[in-house]
Amino acid sequence: MTRSEFMDSLHRTLAGSLTSSTVNENMRYYEEYFDTQLRMGQSEEDIVAELGDPRLLAKTIIQTSRYQTQNYGSAQEYNEVYEDGSRENAQDGGNGRFSPKIYRMPGWLLLVLAVLLVFVVINIVGSVVSMFLPILIPLICVTVIIRLLRNRS
Repeated sequence: MTRSEFMDSLHRTLAGSLTSSTVNENMRYYEEYFDTQLRMGQSEEDIVAELGDPRLLAKTIIQTSRYQTQNYGSAQEYNEVYEDGSRENAQDGGNGRFSPKIYRMPGWLLLVLAVLLVFVVINIVGSVVSMFLPILIPLICVTVIIRLLRNRS
């Protein structure tokens, strides 16, 4: 079995049972594993033999994911993932492939940041309005008086 056959079989088996982000995370891991082992001089056939049947490997990953979901419930500790889009030459052997760094942020921190952002926006809008209010009030009064006078004539 070749690397591409192994990866295709693994992806097909995982795709029906896990979220796309979990599938992508596992696929990325095994792609990097293949790359690392190939750089160390192993052949694709040796790596595939070492990993075993991709369907069995996928079933193990699926069971582990279900076990984690049961033990930690549906509320996970981290619920957002951010990628910075940088290229890591040390990890990918300098071939320029995309290797994102992943940062996880807890949900409570996202909520705090959202509240702070709303607070800052309200303060900025309030500051701008209060700065122009001394100019706007007389202008509005003059405009209203002029319109009233024109309507009487």
